[in-house]
Amino acid sequence: MKNRTLTTVISFLLLLASLSFARQKEGSPKLVQFQMAIMKKGPKWDSTSQQELNSIKQQHLSNVVSLLDSGKAIIAGPFGDNTDIVGIFILRAPSADDAKAWVESDPAVKAGLMVPEIHPWWSQDIFRKANMPLQMNTVYLGFLKKGPNRKEGDDKDPAIQELQKAHLANINHLAETKKLIAAGPFGDDGVLRGIFVFRVASLQEARELCATDPMVKIGRLVVELHPWNVPEGVLP
Repeated sequence: MKNRTLTTVISFLLLLASLSFARQKEGSPKLVQFQMAIMKKGPKWDSTSQQELNSIKQQHLSNVVSLLDSGKAIIAGPFGDNTDIVGIFILRAPSADDAKAWVESDPAVKAGLMVPEIHPWWSQDIFRKANMPLQMNTVYLGFLKKGPNRKEGDDKDPAIQELQKAHLANINHLAETKKLIAAGPFGDDGVLRGIFVFRVASLQEARELCATDPMVKIGRLVVELHPWNVPEGVLP
């Protein structure tokens, strides 16, 4: 398990090193491990009264601003669609336990509106402080997931290795268009493999860009896309 996880991370580090948006002309880009809290609907999501919900949301927003201002969170924002995932926190935390403690102290988590799922996540540190007062912009986040045609050990297959090169080349091309603005792998060995973040005009355009990926074409990866409202000024 540990060896597979290490292989996954190394693979994505090479992926990120190929991205032209890295903005480093010389040397290898430095990768940083963050903690990503995927915030899912909690047991009280549908049963909380509107009045109480409004109060909790205000407290939640104040906590988000505090986390961003302190630097503990580099991004925190809601998804713009109606699925089980409410939004994401990306945290600059010393450990998963610290990240867990920070998100579990959020008023919406305490009230049972949200439940966090924590994953280690690697990225180049491209993030800036959010503009204040807080304003949100919409980007499109794609979770890269294991696809139905991914098989144990197939990364040693020469044909898959060639597809991996094509996959990396396609990512580099998308980055050069300035439409792919962030990417990175998860550091655990689960269904979630990584994320893409697109700055494009629509979810459909993001979907079409994902469909150009060779690994998506063969079903080794699948992409789950969401509109994501993020603080203005954070992403390049």
